Amino acid sequence: MKPLRRTAAQTADTLAELVCSNSFRSDNPLNAIGLLHEELRALDSLIFRLADQHRVPAGDALAVDRELFSAAVEQHIRQHPRIEVVAGEVTELALDRPITTVVATGPLTSDALAAQLVTLTGQERLAFYDAIAPIVSAESVDMQQVFAASRWGKGGGDDYLNCPMDKAQYTAFVEAIVTAESLPLQDFEKGIRYFPGCQPIEVIAASGPKSLRFGPMKPTGLDDPRTGRWAYAVVQLRAENRHRTAFNLVGFQTKMRQAEQRRVLGMIPGLQEAEFLRYGSVHRNTFLDSPRLLDATMRLHTQPKLRFAGQITGVEGYVESTASGWWVAVALAAQLRDLPVEPPPASTALGALMLHVIDASVPDFQPSNLHFGLFAPLDEPQGDGPAKRRDKGQRKQAHADRARLDLAQWRARFASALACG
Repeated sequence: MKPLRRTAAQTADTLAELVCSNSFRSDNPLNAIGLLHEELRALDSLIFRLADQHRVPAGDALAVDRELFSAAVEQHIRQHPRIEVVAGEVTELALDRPITTVVATGPLTSDALAAQLVTLTGQERLAFYDAIAPIVSAESVDMQQVFAASRWGKGGGDDYLNCPMDKAQYTAFVEAIVTAESLPLQDFEKGIRYFPGCQPIEVIAASGPKSLRFGPMKPTGLDDPRTGRWAYAVVQLRAENRHRTAFNLVGFQTKMRQAEQRRVLGMIPGLQEAEFLRYGSVHRNTFLDSPRLLDATMRLHTQPKLRFAGQITGVEGYVESTASGWWVAVALAAQLRDLPVEPPPASTALGALMLHVIDASVPDFQPSNLHFGLFAPLDEPQGDGPAKRRDKGQRKQAHADRARLDLAQWRARFASALACG
């Protein structure tokens, strides 16, 4: 809708304005996001072609000159013979037309359009801010300090990992939370009213020293098998995916700075050496409950002429949004030409990200950056002797090697469809 109107976060009139940062994060393929960089380059992403042309020194990160990058995207789009750019705010989607519409409105979808999406999807299927808990690698949890159990033995009986605390540990932990440094609210986030079940842990802790014990850290119904009793307080970890390679800290959404999260959450028994795959956050964001609403090509089940791309689907970040848009464009182009194409394998960065968006096995969907916890599990190392677990560097290398092979095979199978995008 620029230049006629902007969201609260925008200042420039050009396309592809980088608002939060000029960094696309790590360019190292042994990092999950760096591996996605590599895949998008291999798939001839326009955004990455132009980002590479306008990169600036930033160590192993891919950072760009914001103005030159945005101007290059603007020029490329406006000069394309088959693209018409129309300035104006879309307040209503036309559902009676035979053409396909791709909705890619980002995290600050305007009120009028959001109201229509609520009508189309249901109030409970559209959220207006993130309340994201941190995620840790399963391999980095010290299993000697935690125990598996569900409250009162419900469900599978061992669905959660539980990190018990005694009174002294709990008291020190609460003190660390309330004194930790948090990220400031953006102007357009000020005045935010949190739902009771989605409050940041620092907000809960500030309301009273025992608040967390009667909230996300309540120990009732969780018998510690080592003592046969309930602990003074418990932090629960819930599997983030069906493979149980990653766990989120239940109820631990937070606005603490990342360094503070590492320090404070490292006080939790069993998480002293935790590898954080995603940090917690609370910020304004409009996103769909995509696993319940979208198919693998990001079509709305109830309105197949509508597709969604970018942050509104539940991906986080510039790179993830770029990948989402690339996949939607290619899937749509293939459909229009009656060409076969299937989603990329979950062993690839692109495939892992898109599976996260539609994975209905996770009941409480939250947006996420890409991390290795979203990838399909690696096979166990083979050898003549006892099985040895890979260290972190070896796991990252194994993910990268497998992803390259599987992406190449996927590209070969659907070369004609991918070329048409």
